[in-house]
Amino acid sequence: MAFQSDALAAKEIVRGLFGGQKPLTPQPSADDDFADFASAPSPAPIYSPPSDSSAPTAASFPEHETLPTGAPTVPYTKWYRVWERTSPRDFYAEAIVIPFILVLALLHVWGRRTNKRKAGQWIAAHAPLLHKEFASIGFDRRRGISDYEGDFSGLLKEKTAQDYVTYATGRQNVAFVDLKIRLLKRYNPLTLLFETVFSFLFESIRPPKEVMEATIYAFDGKEKDLVPVKSKAEWDARESRFKGLPNSGYDPCVWAVVHKEQMKGLRDERYDVSLTVTKDHKNLPQWASVMSESAEVTEALLTTELIQAVEKAGDAFEYLVVTDQPVDKPLKLDEATPRKRVILSLRLPSSSHPSAYDRTIPVFEYFLKMPDTLVMTAHFRSEVTRKIRATREDEVKKLKKADEGEKAEERRLEAEKKKKEIRDTRLKGLSAEEQRKFLEKEREKGQKKQEKRMSRKA
Repeated sequence: MAFQSDALAAKEIVRGLFGGQKPLTPQPSADDDFADFASAPSPAPIYSPPSDSSAPTAASFPEHETLPTGAPTVPYTKWYRVWERTSPRDFYAEAIVIPFILVLALLHVWGRRTNKRKAGQWIAAHAPLLHKEFASIGFDRRRGISDYEGDFSGLLKEKTAQDYVTYATGRQNVAFVDLKIRLLKRYNPLTLLFETVFSFLFESIRPPKEVMEATIYAFDGKEKDLVPVKSKAEWDARESRFKGLPNSGYDPCVWAVVHKEQMKGLRDERYDVSLTVTKDHKNLPQWASVMSESAEVTEALLTTELIQAVEKAGDAFEYLVVTDQPVDKPLKLDEATPRKRVILSLRLPSSSHPSAYDRTIPVFEYFLKMPDTLVMTAHFRSEVTRKIRATREDEVKKLKKADEGEKAEERRLEAEKKKKEIRDTRLKGLSAEEQRKFLEKEREKGQKKQEKRMSRKA
């Protein structure tokens, strides 16, 4: 018996080692200390909404039971029945944002239309005068002035919501004239507000304003080079037509009549005006002044008709500039090439009535005819011409000196680059020991040069 029990015990040990059937674990009794861990608690039931469209309420459950914790607090309805699942308080953010966007959109549309209407009013008041002086107005050469039937807004081209431009050509002594109207940013009231506020806080920021700036480019005796021809017949016709015309050239000068409020800004912004000297004139109103390179130029160009036109324009007048120099300070010789122009700047009236432009039309008309005045009177004494030419030659000399310095620097850098390429090529052909000796000699030469420079400074 003892032998049989020992054999059975050995058999159970072998089964345990080689994967035999494990003995069943005895179930804990109710009296054991760890009886609470003998079995896991049954999972709580998961709530799922009913399939129909009706919402679960307390009436659908027994009186002694409550709604499950995971039950929704809003009715469950079809996806399109939004009004049954929402309330007005869910749209407070939209109620603030959407009206704000609508107001901005309406202001943008109103601002663009107002600017377009104001630009149209200006061209309507000045189109007859432009038609009287020029053969072609606007960018569409196929349409004449009579084709617009009183609506001259088609003569303008909208570059931006605040900038409108037009163009005119076909006049003696004038190659062409560019007209630019700049209006307020009514379409963007926030930007307009910031610009207005910052202009009061910072003197460097100019306040927003509505202006018209026109620039006449004179022929200056270059009609044959500027007027295009398509055939030999047109060339011959142009030659015969220009033979009977007087020379459209005049002496170069920089001269201006400026409103005193614009004087500082004009001198800071324009290089050509910085070459002049400012002087008051007894015949001009107190708020206007003359900027000229010579008193003789002022005597020739400041006519009685111009004085009367400036007085009538009043605060709407900003400046009238006769120049042959660039607006920005030239940095290269090509930029210093003279180009004769006449520039007029006028403020636009705040009123939309057509009669609001009556006071600026005389000075605008004089501006269009001023190239004729320059051709007839802008021929000065040799002393004055020599002085004006000397000023330009001094500026050209400075540019030439700067240009020569830049070229010398470029040549030096190019020579150093070639020298470095030769050195690198030479080093590649040397052995390691020869390279070491070559670099030591280079270092010694550099040290000697540095010592010489220090001794010279001492």
